[in-house]
Amino acid sequence: MQTVLTLKRKPVRQKNKNSLWVRIRQHKLYYMLIAPGILFYIIWHYIPMFGIIIAFKDISPYESVMGIINSPWVGLKHFEKFFDSYYFWDVLWNTLRISFLKLIWGFPAPIMLAILLNELKNERFKRVIQTISYLPHFISMVVLTGLISSVLSTNGGLVNEIVKFFGREPIFFLGDVKYFVGVLVASHVWQNVGWGTIIYLAAITGIDAELYEAAKIDGANRFQQMQSITIPSIIGVAVVLLILNVGHILSAGFEQILLLYSPSVYKVADIIDTYIYREGLISMQYSFASAVGLFKSIVGALLVLGVNYLSKKIGEEGIW
Repeated sequence: MQTVLTLKRKPVRQKNKNSLWVRIRQHKLYYMLIAPGILFYIIWHYIPMFGIIIAFKDISPYESVMGIINSPWVGLKHFEKFFDSYYFWDVLWNTLRISFLKLIWGFPAPIMLAILLNELKNERFKRVIQTISYLPHFISMVVLTGLISSVLSTNGGLVNEIVKFFGREPIFFLGDVKYFVGVLVASHVWQNVGWGTIIYLAAITGIDAELYEAAKIDGANRFQQMQSITIPSIIGVAVVLLILNVGHILSAGFEQILLLYSPSVYKVADIIDTYIYREGLISMQYSFASAVGLFKSIVGALLVLGVNYLSKKIGEEGIW
């Protein structure tokens, strides 16, 4: 009787090909490319989050890091102060009003411009228009507001010279509550419409040309092709950008407003960010300003989560 001996061998552990470190080694060059961006966000966005504790403490303007840590804990005192403030509802309403107007007018403008540029046959004219449209994006906000002030000035401004030519009285656009918000929205759209168009033109370029050829064979004209092919093909990109824009709904354009507004238009132009600037930097109430800033961030995060959830419910792809 022959005895067969079977030796039990320990199973060799194979490395999981899907593990993070294996993927990093396999694609190390790609990770090296994104490393500067990751370091940027870690250094300038995540490490400073330690400062959130300032919103829950009472600190003096000249505290060191240890001083901040050892400062007395006051809980939600500064949040309650902001919510009970005389200015709370005014600055909240002004912020939401300006942001929604900028979103309503500024969000569809790049889409329409991209579609119109895509329909142009003359490539040279198309490039000229595109360059002119996104040039304002690269102008410093200080220079841009200076141009706006000069053009709208009651003393020799181009717009008011035209108004006077037709026999009307000059209009103080930057000092009248009836016109100031309109100036903000119009200048915002003018500055950003060309830059936003680049993304949509890239999305339109990626559309399969065979779709347009099939539509032509079926007898569709240019408008019908735009309606049935171009717009549905870029709707996914538009939804993602809309989600990102909604996250900034409580940021109505601090630099632009700070450089253009004056006490005469505080009633319609004073937003949360300008309020933080006055209370935090000028009055040196750093804890209070940090609490208001944290409130803004929390609301923005909730809005992004909510809109991302709704976009998936209607069948579109969200950010994640």
